[in-house]
Amino acid sequence: MYKRFLKRWLDFVIVSCVLSVIWPLLLVIAMWLHFANKGAGAFFTQERPGKDGRIFKVIKFKSMTDEKDWEGRLLPDAERLTRVGRFIRSTSLDELPQLLNVLKGDMALVGPRPLLPEYLPLYSREQARRHEVRPGITGWAQTHGRNAISWAEKFQLDVWYVDHVSFAVDLKVVFLTVKKVFEREGISQEGQATMEKFDGSN
Repeated sequence: MYKRFLKRWLDFVIVSCVLSVIWPLLLVIAMWLHFANKGAGAFFTQERPGKDGRIFKVIKFKSMTDEKDWEGRLLPDAERLTRVGRFIRSTSLDELPQLLNVLKGDMALVGPRPLLPEYLPLYSREQARRHEVRPGITGWAQTHGRNAISWAEKFQLDVWYVDHVSFAVDLKVVFLTVKKVFEREGISQEGQATMEKFDGSN
């Protein structure tokens, strides 16, 4: 009952209430990033697979510039990540625009994080089960290591969530997410701005 109906209804009601309160904060962050990103804009959208692998466009605050090297290639993520971007990423404020994705029904508040479409053919059958539910702004894997754990561990945690979706689990994820944000743990892997790409083996 919760997984099929109540979860989506609660997400819509909660997000509607939250957005009605925090929209001034979103406006301030957008203006701040507009200047910090050197003309690269405050938002970006990116295609991600959702429930059952259906592609949608996720919305995030842009935490990096579009600076390029002399050959016209984008500089490494770590070099394009601004101080403002590092702050909003470490506090997870960059995820707030995804509340709009939740309203649209593309995402849930809690679920496996939506990854890149290019990873779809690389998943094992078990790993692909992460797409049996809507992706979330936060999830079980994010509260158990975030970007500091391996891909294999992350997928195991995602599938565990799929098999144990409940109001109690979602409530625990929300509580642990708030705790992680204040502790600023697991923001990136060592030597990476976020996390290395998944190649089907790591």
